[in-house]
Amino acid sequence: MKTKITELLHIKTPIIQGGMAWVAEHHLAAAVSAAGGLGIIGAANAPADWVREEIRKAREITDNPIGVNVMLLSPYADEVAQVLVEERVPVITTGAGNPGKYMEMWKSAGSKVIPVVASVALARMMERGGADAVIAEGTESGGHIGAATTMTLVPQVRDAVKVPVIAAGGIGDGRGMAAAFMLGADAVQLGTRFVVAKESICHENYKERIIKAKDIDSAVTGRSHGHPIRQLRNQMTKEYLKKEQEGVPFEELELMTVGALRNAVVDGDVKHGTVMAGQIAGLISKEQTCQEIIEEIMKEAADLLKER
Repeated sequence: MKTKITELLHIKTPIIQGGMAWVAEHHLAAAVSAAGGLGIIGAANAPADWVREEIRKAREITDNPIGVNVMLLSPYADEVAQVLVEERVPVITTGAGNPGKYMEMWKSAGSKVIPVVASVALARMMERGGADAVIAEGTESGGHIGAATTMTLVPQVRDAVKVPVIAAGGIGDGRGMAAAFMLGADAVQLGTRFVVAKESICHENYKERIIKAKDIDSAVTGRSHGHPIRQLRNQMTKEYLKKEQEGVPFEELELMTVGALRNAVVDGDVKHGTVMAGQIAGLISKEQTCQEIIEEIMKEAADLLKER
């Protein structure tokens, strides 16, 4: 399936893997890229040396393009930005800020820069700043979220910008991909579906929690202080939401989540850790290889689009 995104990024299928902290490391990214999609290494708050090592390890597994997601609020963002130039990373996605200060440096090095946006205004700003494409991410996504749904955000972003648009949020199968294409997207980004991939290093407890999730198991914490995060309900979210309703200060709430994502992903504490996952979790029922996931999604989407 050829689209503006497959041509821009030199990939076979218009499927991007989300740059999820603690989950999106070289094993997963390389497996997605080897299967024809675009694997992304999530830099998150990691130091630059770790990012460089992950890029090189991924390249030992596949020669296909691999990208890196830069969390712009990271204290290591400047160093990571430089590493991406030195390693000639072909695709850079960004979140939590404006990548403007790095844009000229990255584009001069030949990288394609694709910011994640949660509004039309931000999409237009990124296009003016030189973005090669944008990821329009709806509130159905796992992790940090905006307010607009994917269904409403994607077509409005499509109408507002000329660069290619990648849809994200609430997409977990071929039906979601076909719907995103009907809304004007040129590709889709998936996070939660790849968390349960066999190549994902995520703890089995975390994977099992997603596989067993129901449609109502999603919770959003942090709305009161403007930092909403979508995750699966557990003891931690119950306590957090209770304190949030009681008006507990932001600083105290933050202490509850320090290291909580790592505790869930690495150590398997799905009771008190942060189990980030999108609303699509209730749709996921099995663990598969990245190859199987991509092939299944592509076949289902292609069949639906042919019927259309």
